[in-house]
Amino acid sequence: MEEKRETVGKIASELAQKTPDSIDPIEIAKTIAPEQEYIDNLIECVETHKKDYQGDFFVVVLLKKEKVLENVLRSYFFARGTCPTPNYDQSVFKYNHEKEQIEYIWTIPDRETCHVLMENPLQVADAEKESLKFVIDFADGTLYKLCRKLNGEDDPKGNKCLII
Repeated sequence: MEEKRETVGKIASELAQKTPDSIDPIEIAKTIAPEQEYIDNLIECVETHKKDYQGDFFVVVLLKKEKVLENVLRSYFFARGTCPTPNYDQSVFKYNHEKEQIEYIWTIPDRETCHVLMENPLQVADAEKESLKFVIDFADGTLYKLCRKLNGEDDPKGNKCLII
């Protein structure tokens, strides 16, 4: 017997009527796509693009709000040959061709969450500490430097990518 699933529109409408309990990006991600589904999509992206790249490549996951249903978030997976410049609503993984491994690089939540984490570092729950570290590294230019290093780029000026 097939289980009847609710439509995205109905779920979005119900969620819109509730007040959010938390802005934890980890909880948001778990609500959007269960962890196994996320991993399956990541692996599928790697398997699809292995033939397109001779060596290592990056998988970028962008989190986007639907225009009509604002509380519906979708993850978009795509591959690229270079590490992207750090940005909001972005997760980055590196596929190591030689080791045949996927390496997690970073996740940066949305702008508002970044500001809340930066303004309240002492109130951040243990589950959000990694997010706070990524946000701090994003704000002070550490992720930008890592991006340039992963791309084999030299930055003699010491440019930083600051949260605006």
